[in-house]
Amino acid sequence: MTKTLRHGGQILVDQLVRLGVRRVFSVPGESFLAALDGLHDSGIQNVVCRQEGGAAMMAEAMGKMTRTPGVAFVTRGPGATNASAGVHVARQDSTPMVLFVGQIASTDRDREAFQEVDYRAMFGPLAKWVAEVDRTERLPEYIGRAFSVACSGRPGPVVLSLPEDVLSARVAAADLSPPLMELAPGLSGVAADVCEWLAEAERPMVLVGGPHWSAEAAADLTAFAEAQGVPVVAGFRRQHYVDNRHPHYAGDLNVGVNPALAARMGEVDRLLVLGSRLGDIETKGYPLIDPAAPHCRILHVHPDPDEQGRVYRPELAVTADAVLMVRALAQVPGMGPDRGDWVRAARADYETWLEPAESPGAVKLERVIGWLSDTLPEDAIVTNGAGNYAAWLHRYFVFKRFGTQIAPTSGSMGYGFPAAVSACLEHPGRRVVCLAGDGCFQMTLNEMSTAVQHGAAPIVVVVNNGRYGTIRMHQERSYPGRVSGTDLANPDFAALARAYGGFGAVVTDDADFPAVFAEAEASGRLAVIELRVDPDALSPSMRLSAMAGG
Repeated sequence: MTKTLRHGGQILVDQLVRLGVRRVFSVPGESFLAALDGLHDSGIQNVVCRQEGGAAMMAEAMGKMTRTPGVAFVTRGPGATNASAGVHVARQDSTPMVLFVGQIASTDRDREAFQEVDYRAMFGPLAKWVAEVDRTERLPEYIGRAFSVACSGRPGPVVLSLPEDVLSARVAAADLSPPLMELAPGLSGVAADVCEWLAEAERPMVLVGGPHWSAEAAADLTAFAEAQGVPVVAGFRRQHYVDNRHPHYAGDLNVGVNPALAARMGEVDRLLVLGSRLGDIETKGYPLIDPAAPHCRILHVHPDPDEQGRVYRPELAVTADAVLMVRALAQVPGMGPDRGDWVRAARADYETWLEPAESPGAVKLERVIGWLSDTLPEDAIVTNGAGNYAAWLHRYFVFKRFGTQIAPTSGSMGYGFPAAVSACLEHPGRRVVCLAGDGCFQMTLNEMSTAVQHGAAPIVVVVNNGRYGTIRMHQERSYPGRVSGTDLANPDFAALARAYGGFGAVVTDDADFPAVFAEAEASGRLAVIELRVDPDALSPSMRLSAMAGG
């Protein structure tokens, strides 16, 4: 029991220190001045951002990298609504995160005071748990629960609302007890049962995704795949969960899925789902595997028992996180028939998909991404947001190690750059590259100021085609020739980077890209390389000119 009187902001920060928090992301507000005061000499780095959406996305990215809750502080009203974009990413990506929101004084509640919002109602559908702390001495209790809930079962975001008077009041409060020591259940018997179930398959497939992954899990996965003779596919934007060079890797189920892989999924007779929710992206909007009448038998391993059977009703279900499950699976001796032909054919489909399809224009993204894939260090971190430009990355970049892909399964535009800033701060010795579209980058490029202030030096490769390319593609499909709301007036991105104190360059021929990238690396600063691409290229396989209204 701590007998010293402390204000609520100090009590809050003291709990964060006890929980091992090293860095928080914030946009300051008068509603949580006491918390800012607590952070002053705490040893916790406070990364001051330019907009709350960027702060929340940086915190979410840190949660992805560390598998512990990323932490953000934002002010009431507009600050909280701006931050909601990052909360949504954390929810759909199953990322542990805690968002602290400054709130009006509790004495003014329900008067529609300045910037008052009911955060339980606002964040209820987005967060795992939303609460408002009404007594200063209960701050440790709420914070401890917030961190536990954020990490338990299927991880996700928690929102705590902090009234000004609760943060500024001085009380003697008990600090958090030591963290829970949880004993993991033994899964060896379950793993043997899973492998026996797989052994009965002629055309099995393993789908891996979701939270909790690690480098050790990636090694265990390949050992399991080799022993049991099964191919492995990655869920949407989880390509780094397995070395893409491994002969049992068969590709990823993304928005622009390999047609050969999609066809092969239709031939699968047993599907082992490890950690993934098996959502609409992995199933091409569900037709690839019909929830009402799936063509294959499913065994679903997921840490949240409420997830199994929510959309797909599996034949068997295991409530466990994928890391513990695959660790046990890797210890099971091989069983079942020889499926070498099936595994080799699945791998051949992936390798064929890697062969470049030529894009129009002098800057061909397949060459740029291929060069990055071949040249970057194996531990380089690649981030992206949302847009058709990412299809080139998903198709042509070969991920070699776990922890090298940070991208939103929620499909959030603007995510890639804040994630890259967060990655630079967490891993200052590693190369961080952000791939962004011109529309995507403009949603959060103001965080270049944050990057420069805090010494983050990602290299941003901006794909500039002068439009919201994904929406234009759908527009041409549905309303050909009727262009509305999808063209962009863009700045000189390279000049803008230089204005922020970074390196900036424009590439109009992909032959120049390697030399420009080398200059960006040598600068040691935030860098933006603008690629001026042919607007006719909508995706690796689609041309605007070939569409009805093109």
